[in-house]
Amino acid sequence: MEITYASPSSRDLLRSSTTASGSTMPVRPVKIIPLQHPDTTSYGSPGGFGNSSSSSSSCSKSLFSGVRGKIKRMTLIDWIEMFLPCCRWIRTYRWREYFQVDLMAGTTVGIMLVPQAMSYAKLAGLDPIYGLYSGFVPIFIYAIFGSSRQLAIGPVALVSLLVSNVLSKIADSSDALYTELAILLALMVGILECIMGLLRLGWLIRFISHSVISGFTTVSAVVIALSQAKYFLGYEIDRSSEIVPIIKSIIAGADQFSWPPFVMGSVILALIQTMKFLGKSRKHLKFLRAMGPLTAVVLGTTFVKIYHPPSITLVGDIPQGIPGFSIPKSFQYAESLIPTALLITGVAILESVGIAKALAAKNGYELDSNQELFGLGVANIFGSFFSAYPTTGSFSRSAVNHESGAKTGLSGIIAGIIMCCALLFLTPLFEYIPQASSNCALAAIVISAVISLVDYEEAIFLWRVDKKDFLLWTITATTTLFLGIEIGVLVGVGVSLAFVIHESANPHIAVLGRLPGTTVYRNIEQYPEAYTYNGIVIVRIDAPIYFANISYIKDRLREYEVVIDKSARRGPEVERIYYVILEMAPVTYIDSSAVQALKDLHQEYKSRDIQIAISNPNREVLLTLSKSGVVELIGKEWYFVRVHDAVQVCLQHVQSITESPKASYPSHEGKQSFFQRLLKQRAEDLSVSELESGNNTNEPSDSMHADPQLEPLLSRRS
Repeated sequence: MEITYASPSSRDLLRSSTTASGSTMPVRPVKIIPLQHPDTTSYGSPGGFGNSSSSSSSCSKSLFSGVRGKIKRMTLIDWIEMFLPCCRWIRTYRWREYFQVDLMAGTTVGIMLVPQAMSYAKLAGLDPIYGLYSGFVPIFIYAIFGSSRQLAIGPVALVSLLVSNVLSKIADSSDALYTELAILLALMVGILECIMGLLRLGWLIRFISHSVISGFTTVSAVVIALSQAKYFLGYEIDRSSEIVPIIKSIIAGADQFSWPPFVMGSVILALIQTMKFLGKSRKHLKFLRAMGPLTAVVLGTTFVKIYHPPSITLVGDIPQGIPGFSIPKSFQYAESLIPTALLITGVAILESVGIAKALAAKNGYELDSNQELFGLGVANIFGSFFSAYPTTGSFSRSAVNHESGAKTGLSGIIAGIIMCCALLFLTPLFEYIPQASSNCALAAIVISAVISLVDYEEAIFLWRVDKKDFLLWTITATTTLFLGIEIGVLVGVGVSLAFVIHESANPHIAVLGRLPGTTVYRNIEQYPEAYTYNGIVIVRIDAPIYFANISYIKDRLREYEVVIDKSARRGPEVERIYYVILEMAPVTYIDSSAVQALKDLHQEYKSRDIQIAISNPNREVLLTLSKSGVVELIGKEWYFVRVHDAVQVCLQHVQSITESPKASYPSHEGKQSFFQRLLKQRAEDLSVSELESGNNTNEPSDSMHADPQLEPLLSRRS
């Protein structure tokens, strides 16, 4: 790196302030911090501006050397823990301290999972047994490959609704093809999740705003609840992900309303909600929250056993035993399932990884989102070989697992063991679970679970905090409600990306002013007391500069050049702008289009006798400017470490501009007495002191009697 001083030397300033008539202005040296310019000859260009391939190779070498060093530092245990995250908690497991709480948490979640799994399978249009299968094998696989110690995976309401919504358009839910496609979908989702985890692509989902997810889940919860209304009302309604056909169907079949399933479903729902409320509000009753679904099923079954009501039918025979190994079928439909697989993968990233990270933070351990995504993918792949449909992390069960004190993944294994016991021994009892053309008890469990997804508080919060995010929430919710889940998600994601692009193409740009009594420069809109200098405009660009926003930036710079607020300006009186200082500390990247635009802007300013000065560019930006020739074009002396340094130099030049037209007389300094020279030096110091404080040197001011060190701008002469 060659060191180049970022401003003209005192000799250069003295020369620039000398008028044609030979008079010289009283200008003192300016002490500033030197800016280090990159030595571009090391990048392979004989002219000093290297080619991009050399730069890229050096960056690649640095990247690979870092990866190589990290690999060398990894021990055998590190390698094992990377591929099998369960080893992290197995190696440090404290049996006396952890086993009891893990056993209690796993048992609680397992008891909660059994009825929920059957309910969600019905929501997906599958037989209840496939819900039990989906809550069996994936749990064990995730406990091995997943990195979260509290996340409870299995069937969830939102994924079940997506499965039902897509597969019902391809096959009837009573056909074997429907079940085959649901299992194939699990395989596809697992493969996508594994690919994204291995390629570390989890960051892609960050472009979807939380407002989109909140609006989507809120309306999906409403649609799910309405889809379960047929089990309460006692008659069939149309299956749809849009609210209008569902409501029309409910109204059209009102004459078929049946009281028994409605009363039973309502009582069970009220019981579940009461137990959930007591479990949340009272610590000593927290076990009731998990017991609610099981209690509902037991009470419903008992009622049917005792009274045998004719209008309430039963679930019927459920196969006993664990699922056998089988390869998913019907691959000819895989292409049509790709959009749904992508959507479910997105939901898995947003929900599961989000929950897992929050739980990891609460329990004090690190979590790799890409490893988590890989663990979910492996669980879905293995699950598809044992008749499971797509699974992911559950909000409600994960919360119960955490609140029950789960410390490690052993709690998930215990929940899986309970599910295994249910498949081996309890399935004969499930045929007596009540249903009205399906299952009103399981419908009550589904409705109870999705009520917590209705996030109206988020909408109120967004309305208070950010109207733009509230608009995004409203758009997503409305389109999902009236146009369906797939269109709602696409519109929400599209609008979210449009907002991101708009923010990127119209970055925040601030005019900076100096805070009184300091050498700090801040946004004059945020700090009204900050003042600017005549003839100088200081602009901070708060974003990378690239092809999409360079036109906007140029337009704003032209606007700042014309629109001048003189009320807060100080310094020498000039009629126009002579210097534009670009504060580039927030600029992390600049592309070739922006470089060309800077060249054009420099030529445009040069034609109007305006000089650009650049403050504090980072190394990569400065290197790009050097290789493209912008540094030489503008001049190395116009690159500064601080805004304050740039202002010092520009103020000296503005001062020389205001004084140069004035007539001067031959200097007789050599004939002056010592006393006269002392008076002249004192006058020069006072003049510079006025310049430092921002006052007009041609007008009297109280600052002449103030401490000249109050706002140190230029260095004192020795």
